[in-house]
Amino acid sequence: MDALYIIPDIKKAVVERLYPTVVLWNRLEGRPRTENFERALKAEVRDALWMLTKQWQMGELTADDAGAPVFAKVHIETTELAKYKPGDQPVQVFDKHIPLEATVEKKKIIFNRDEKDMQIDLRLNMGRYWLKLIRDNGLGTYAPDFVRRYSFSLPAKDKSSAHIYAHREVWQQLAAISGRSMDGAKLYLYLKGPATNKASDNIDPTMPLNDKTELNDLGNEFVTWFETFYCQPVDEKENAWDPSKLEYNFTCTAPGTEKEKVLVADEYYHGHLDWYSFDIDNKSTGLADTGAPPPSTGKFTSTFLPTHVQFDGMPDTRWWKFEDGQTNLGDIKPATTDLAKLLLVEFGLVFANDWFLIPFQLPVGSLANIKGLAVTNTFGERFWIEASGKGADEDWHRWNMFTLAVKGQQEGQQADTTLLLAPAAIKVQEGDPLEEVLLIRDEMANMVWAVETVVPLATGYGRRGKEAGLETFSYFEKLIDSPTDTPAEYKAPISYLAMTTVPENWIPFVPVHKDNSNREIQLQRASMLRFIEGDDPDKPDKVRPRTTLMREGLDIDPKKAYYLHEEEVPRAGIRVTHSFQRTRWTNGEVIVWLGAQKATGRGEGSSGLAFDQIKDVKQ
Repeated sequence: MDALYIIPDIKKAVVERLYPTVVLWNRLEGRPRTENFERALKAEVRDALWMLTKQWQMGELTADDAGAPVFAKVHIETTELAKYKPGDQPVQVFDKHIPLEATVEKKKIIFNRDEKDMQIDLRLNMGRYWLKLIRDNGLGTYAPDFVRRYSFSLPAKDKSSAHIYAHREVWQQLAAISGRSMDGAKLYLYLKGPATNKASDNIDPTMPLNDKTELNDLGNEFVTWFETFYCQPVDEKENAWDPSKLEYNFTCTAPGTEKEKVLVADEYYHGHLDWYSFDIDNKSTGLADTGAPPPSTGKFTSTFLPTHVQFDGMPDTRWWKFEDGQTNLGDIKPATTDLAKLLLVEFGLVFANDWFLIPFQLPVGSLANIKGLAVTNTFGERFWIEASGKGADEDWHRWNMFTLAVKGQQEGQQADTTLLLAPAAIKVQEGDPLEEVLLIRDEMANMVWAVETVVPLATGYGRRGKEAGLETFSYFEKLIDSPTDTPAEYKAPISYLAMTTVPENWIPFVPVHKDNSNREIQLQRASMLRFIEGDDPDKPDKVRPRTTLMREGLDIDPKKAYYLHEEEVPRAGIRVTHSFQRTRWTNGEVIVWLGAQKATGRGEGSSGLAFDQIKDVKQ
């Protein structure tokens, strides 16, 4: 080496600055001497002390002297739901082929109401499908006969046809299809009548026997198609809707070691079923026998290798590893009452790597009891772990998750640690409301009003209730001939008004005493009178509800009064909707049903109803 660069005394050279030196840089660039970046991308660290200091900096050296689980063995007892009981109706075999929401919520599609045809859109779809069905099977020559036999027709223009002529879009659509399209619901209802009714009846008397037989078979296929596509109850024995509470009420049971495990859902109205919708009823002995063989119970002992729980956006436990940054847990700003949000942040940032996962597959609709878990850690220690929620049910120190509450508190009652994998749909698509009712309290009138904000039209679509009511009232006014006599001149400065009016979509509920009680009250549906100038004042018509939700007891013979529990309408009010629901089940099949949901309202309201009013007369 050149003597110029040999420094005999480095200390003296630094102190006396004998040689020029560079003490800072404003830019450093690497000079790659190869095209292979494999070693550079490894980010190798050769300083073991540096690693130890980083562990100390991150607090890893202050950890507890505990091992991580490396081996686990679990013992689980399982059983499956076997019976289903909707409300006070008879017991049925639990149906595993459709989601439980469809089984509970399904309601009948109403094709006729007050002897009036409804659901024109669905009737057209059914007729179109039937005509396509017979054409695809070489029987298209009979299509005109079916159109004539099961046709749409415009009714006479009178009071009974207000559901058609009061709304322009309804009578325009019906006039366009009358005599041109087939009403598939008429064929369906005819085939659902007596067993002797066949699709070939009253079509063509000269029809060959082979065509008649094929048409009858296609009629059975048509009925099966509709009932498979739309999930609805066969009769009222499958109806779980409780109109007095505007909720669903049902019970499910599963076989147990000593007696049936009874799961009760007294107040279901959310639109999505899960474990939190059920309570365990230990007082019940079970449901009646359905005659079907009970499902078998299983006991499993399985061995697993525990793995860390992972979730999207989870902070990485190794500080030197790059994170995606898609979830910024540090940006969460919880309020002083957001305890759940604080627990979530603490779990994600501090204890995320302390949770381990032991997978175990269960069939949908199962109940599982974990009898115990044997865990071996990295030090060779073995632990027997039982359910954390075990113990007295009233012990407030008890901690558990996803377990069912026990119905009815009893002193010394032991907690039930059963886990339910409910046969519920993952995602349900909800259509636009066909019906919507707001139940509000009117303290000035001392009653409850059911405001039909959305009412079903004959076309099958929903319409704003206020607009539909105004159109109906205007139609009745036009039917009545205007008086020819000139009214007498009114010279008084004031006038007496016996009662004000309310819109036709406001249905009153008045408080009445419960039977055999002088204190408890309930709400009974009443009716407002429709007063029209020129109409018979002695026989005014009653304004009837137009929604299925509020017509309870009106579409049967004899008609029955409708009562609603007074506590079901709080000061905030409630909102009840009726709409079609759609989901896809585990086998890929599409399930469609008509269901109801209930939610909190928007407070009290006033109808403006008043009696015995003195009004100034405008001259």
